[in-house]
Amino acid sequence: MTRSRLYVALAALVALVAGVLVVLYVIPPGTAKPPAALAELKPAAKPSPAPNVAFTDMGGRSYALSKYRGRYVLLNLWASWCGPCVKELPALAGLQRAIPSTQLAVVTVDVEKNADHVASQFLIAHQAAELPAFADPGMKLMTATKTFGLPTTLLIDPKGMEIARATGPAEWDAPEAIAWFEKLTKAKPSP
Repeated sequence: MTRSRLYVALAALVALVAGVLVVLYVIPPGTAKPPAALAELKPAAKPSPAPNVAFTDMGGRSYALSKYRGRYVLLNLWASWCGPCVKELPALAGLQRAIPSTQLAVVTVDVEKNADHVASQFLIAHQAAELPAFADPGMKLMTATKTFGLPTTLLIDPKGMEIARATGPAEWDAPEAIAWFEKLTKAKPSP
C-alpha cells in the first residue's frame, strides 16, 4: 500500500470515528438523526454553551436562556420582514402545542428594532399565539449566537449546550418532526 493510500484510509477512518462520536455524544443515545422535515437542523460538531445574553418580553422584563435549564429549548430568531420566518411561525406553534413546554420550550425572539412593541400582536396575527413573544432589538442575542441569516433556530439541551442548529425554515410540526422531538425529549440525558 502506497503512502498516499495509507493517508486516505487513515483520513476515512478518522472521519468515520468523528461521525460516530457526534452521533453518540451530541444527539442523545436512542435518537435517530433528524427526519427530512428537519433537514436544515444540523448537529453541532462539538456542543457548546448557549450564550446567556438577556432578551426581553413585551413588558420589558429581562430573560435569559438559563431560565430554561433542565429542559430542551428550541431558540428561534426571527423578524417580521423575513418571509421564511413568518411562514414557519405556525409550524413552531404546532410543535409547542404537541410537546409540553416543560420538556421542550419553543422560545421565539424577534430581532428587529421596535420588536418589543409589536412581536406579540404579530404572533397572534400569524397563527402563533402559543409562542412567547420575546424581543432582542439590540441584536445582542443574534450577535452572541453568531447568527448571520434568518430564521436561525438553535436546539439547546437541558444542560444549556447548543447541540444543533437550523439556518433557514423547517417543517417543525410535521408528524415525523414531532415524533423525533418526542423521542429526543424522553431520552435520558447523558451524564
